[in-house]
Amino acid sequence: MDDGFNKSTKTNAEFRRELANEKASVKRFEKELRLKTGALAETAALLVFQKKHKENARRGRSKHPKKRNAPQLVANAPNDIWATDITWLPGPVVGMFFYLYAIIDIYSSKIVGFEVYEVESSENLKNTLSRAIAKLKGIKPQIFHSDNGSPMKGQTLMEFLYSLKISTTFSRPRVKNDNAHIESFFKTVKYFPAYPYQGFKDINEARIWVTKFMATYNDVHLHSGINYVTPSEKYLGLDIEILKNRENIYQQAMAANPKRWFRKKI
Repeated sequence: MDDGFNKSTKTNAEFRRELANEKASVKRFEKELRLKTGALAETAALLVFQKKHKENARRGRSKHPKKRNAPQLVANAPNDIWATDITWLPGPVVGMFFYLYAIIDIYSSKIVGFEVYEVESSENLKNTLSRAIAKLKGIKPQIFHSDNGSPMKGQTLMEFLYSLKISTTFSRPRVKNDNAHIESFFKTVKYFPAYPYQGFKDINEARIWVTKFMATYNDVHLHSGINYVTPSEKYLGLDIEILKNRENIYQQAMAANPKRWFRKKI
C-alpha cells in the first residue's frame, strides 16, 4: 500500500549534478546583479557629471513650467471681485447638456449675472458679463476671476475686459480650490431639492428653472457663509442692521432666561 510519499530513487551522481546546476544558477544570478549594479552606478555618475556641467537642462522649445502662487481673492466690499465659471445642466437625453454661465460677487455671494446657452464660448461669456453690468447700471468689478478654460481666456472676452479696464486673475492649472466660491455655488444648485436630475426637455425650460432658482438663492436663501443673511442683503449692506437686531434679540433672550445660555455672548 502506498503511504502517500514518493520514495527517492536518485543516485548519488544525480544528486551531485543537481547541486552543481544550482550552484551555477547562483553564480549566474550574482553576475547579472553585479552588471546591473554597475549600470546603476554608471547612470548615477553620468547624472552627477551632467549636473556639474549644466547638461541636464530642458532642451525642448516648450515654455518651462512655472510655480504659481495661489491667487489672493480678498474682497472688502461689493464689486471688488467677481468670479465666473460654467457648469453643465442635463438635457433631455443622456449625453446632451445645456451650459449655465454664472458670475458671483465674492464679497456677498450674490449671483450678479447668469445665462443658459447651448454651447460654451467666449462670446457667450462676454454677453453674460455685459448684461450683468447693464443690469447693475454700469457697475463693474475691479477684478474678474476665472479658471483657465478656453471661454475664459478667449480673445472676445479678454478684449471686452480690457476695454472696461477690468483686471483679470486665473486659477492655477488643475486646482479647483482657487475658484471655490463659484464651485460651491454650483454644488448648491445641483443639491437643491427641486433640481431636475432627469434633465430639462429643452433650453427654454432650463432658462425658466434657473431664473426661478436665482431669485430664491439671491433673495430668500439664508447663506451660512455670510451669517445667515441673503446674498442680496449682504450686497446692499442691509446685513449690518439685520445682524445688530439679531444680537439685540439674543441679548434679551439671554437676560430673560440666563440658565438656557451656556455662553456669555452669541
